[in-house]
Amino acid sequence: MSDIENVSREDMMKRVAYWKDQKPNPNMFVDTRIPEYARDLYSIIGSGVSEDADNPVAITDVEGFHIAYIGAEPGKGAPFHSHPTVEVFIPLTGTWSVYWNEGDDREEVILGPMDCISVPPKVMRGFRNEGDAHALMIGIVGGDEATKVDWPENILEQARATGLTLDDEGNIIEVAAAE
Repeated sequence: MSDIENVSREDMMKRVAYWKDQKPNPNMFVDTRIPEYARDLYSIIGSGVSEDADNPVAITDVEGFHIAYIGAEPGKGAPFHSHPTVEVFIPLTGTWSVYWNEGDDREEVILGPMDCISVPPKVMRGFRNEGDAHALMIGIVGGDEATKVDWPENILEQARATGLTLDDEGNIIEVAAAE
């Protein structure tokens, strides 16, 4: 029993994120201006996986994982990307497609509320709201350190056409949009 600790209410309240207080970050990733990948992204726990150096986070303590809430309209989601850690998806509402492997090896699974998939590290994956209404999903990324996303070159080219690119540290910067 010697390793049991008490926590003050003040300290515990730093670890509470009320949904009513959360605002989506429209600049979390370089792909968010590409119309088919528009989505609402909320960093809830941990510094989060983000390409926005000023990404707002509700709970900043990191203890082995990061949690984001993802909202998307029908047909919207995230393109192929990869992380050096596991990524878990848990739909809260709606029907979601989670797909992995580019090209001829592409695979897909359809998930509903409270279903769960754990995508292994370094696997190209993406997701899309397959329902007919706005839907929410939880994304959990493993690790204490926030890492950057690896994107296929075609997504980076599309992002450049919208006026976004990444600097040498993998953070979003504005550029002149391609004509």
